[in-house]
This record gives sequence, structure tokens and C-alpha cells, in this order.
Amino acid sequence: MGGKTFNDNFLRAAWGEAVDHVPVWYMRQAGRSQPEYRKIKEKYSLFEITKQPELCAYVTKLPVDQYNNDAAILYKDIMTPLSAIGVEVEIQSGIGPVINNPIRKAEDVERLGSIDPARDIPFVIDTIKILREQLTVPLISFAGAPFTLASYMIEGGPSKNYHKTKAFMHAQPDAWDSLMNKLADMTISYVKAQIKAGAQAIQLFDSWVGALHAQDYRKYVKPVMMRICTEIAQKNIPLIMFGVGANHLLREWNDLPLQVIGLDWRITISEARALGINKTLQGNLDPSLLLAPWEVIEQNVKPILDAGIKENGFIFNLGHGVFPDVNPETLKRLTAFVHEYTAKAQGGSQ
Repeated sequence: MGGKTFNDNFLRAAWGEAVDHVPVWYMRQAGRSQPEYRKIKEKYSLFEITKQPELCAYVTKLPVDQYNNDAAILYKDIMTPLSAIGVEVEIQSGIGPVINNPIRKAEDVERLGSIDPARDIPFVIDTIKILREQLTVPLISFAGAPFTLASYMIEGGPSKNYHKTKAFMHAQPDAWDSLMNKLADMTISYVKAQIKAGAQAIQLFDSWVGALHAQDYRKYVKPVMMRICTEIAQKNIPLIMFGVGANHLLREWNDLPLQVIGLDWRITISEARALGINKTLQGNLDPSLLLAPWEVIEQNVKPILDAGIKENGFIFNLGHGVFPDVNPETLKRLTAFVHEYTAKAQGGSQ
């Protein structure tokens, strides 16, 4: 790391410790709106970038260098490990992940294999090792959670209603349980390999689990999430849970052995605390506001920060990911504002 000081504010906040300033990182900060990334994407697909460790490390590090963020998140996709277990997946422009051999019955679940990280995703491991040499901030890596992965595998791609997924869950409970456990096994192996390579925090994206009622979550999903989180907890690094439209599941997540809960924009920090959520909270500016004038952004960020710094355990982020229309200069200015405002409010120094 060239003798430079390591900025550990993100890790300290994740563990609920005092920080110099509220740490900042953005979901989907790697790529998306950056012109340098768009130029790379003219030549390479997402999967092609991830399979070139030096290039992938560059894309991952770029927003940290440009925005002065307090953490990097590895550039890849939640679909990355699925091909290793027999899922035929491709990322189609304008659509997203498309599964060419969707799950329809128990036999489809039975044919799924297991992952050998050293054999199947060496490029992920190599990229993490490169980044640990280059970064002066913590490296977050991630995995898709079983429900969200299963929803793509059953629906065949993105869905607005998850009808097929929920029908499969209720109509074929044994096959569903088998699918959840196969995906849990994959996730545990995948995450442990990333941690061994040097990832310093893990975020589990259960992006679409908010489609479930809390009662169904407790019955059909929570047991495998408890198993995954318990296994990762043994590695003693921060674990973050995030989903969209899942505020009715916050108490369920609060039960899990993890350190950080990411909030979308549909709930305030104060409202989450009032529910009894005692984990570190991460969030939660509506990303749409990044297209508004700076005065509007600042007006909406201040209440989030004021609520977040009332106690230790707060990380600033968006309520969902950066989208392509966002001006990189806005993210740079936002990061600087969060650092300066919270350092002053807490009497700290950057």
C-alpha cells in the first residue's frame, strides 16, 4: 500500500465503534456512470471484465480514487458463481441476467452441482489479492442470497412479481428447501474463498426478498440465512444484509448474526432504530435525488446524517445502486460533504 495510511473508518463503523467521520461508499459505485468504465464496456462485457483480474481491479478501484470513498466494493455480479453449479446464465443488455435452463421441478434442483472456488472462480480470488495490495481502504466483496438467486433461476430472469418463485416455494416445499440449501452451500464456499483471498467485509444482496411476507420469510428463507450468517460470522469480518422494499423484514435480519443492515430509502434511520434495530445501519439516500440540484441533495442528506450520528454504527450509502445517468462529480461532492459535515458534527478530523 505504498506506506500510505490505511483508512479504517468503514470497518470501525461496521463494528459500531467511534469514527473520525461517517464513512461513505455507494452500491454500484464501480462503473455505471464513469466515462472510463463506459469506454471499457465498449470492448468487454461484465463477465469478460471480471475474468481479467488487473482490469477488474482497476474498475473496482476507480471510484475510490475519484470520489475518495471509504471502501471499495469488488466489481462483479451476483450471478458470477452460478455457472459453476450448472446454471446457464448470461447478462443481456437492457434486460439483466437471463437463465437459459430455469428451475421448474425437483429434478432441475437435483442436477445442480457444487462450487470449487479455486477451480471455478480463480479470477475473483486473484482480483481480491491484487486489490489488497493496491487499496488504502477496506475491500467489500459480496454474494447474492439464496432467495434472490433462486428467483432468477426459477423466473428465468428479472421479475416484477415473482409469481413463479413463490408458487414453486409453496407448491414444491421439499424441492424449494433443497434449492435453498444447495445455494446456501455454494454461498458459504464462495464467500469463504473471498475472505481467504483478502475481502475485509461481505455484503449479502437479498435484493428481491422483500416480495415475501414476513411469515413466509421466517419459514422458507430465514433458516438458510441463519446458517450462512453463522458460518461467515466465524471469520470475524463485518457482514452486511441488504434488500429492496424489505423494511418489513428488518426485525428478522436483526436476529441474524451479522453486523450491518442496509436500508433502502423507504424508511428513515430514526424509524429503523424505533423498531429496535440495534445493528450498524447503512444508507439510505434515494438515488434518484442524485439528479437533483445540489441544494436539494444537501437538504435531503443532512437529516440522514443527523439521525445516523446520534450513536455509533452508521455508514452512509444510497438506498439502492448508482445508475448510469448520475454525474460522477455529484458523487465526489457528496462524499466530501458527508466527510466534512460529520467530522465537524462529531468533533473529529479527517
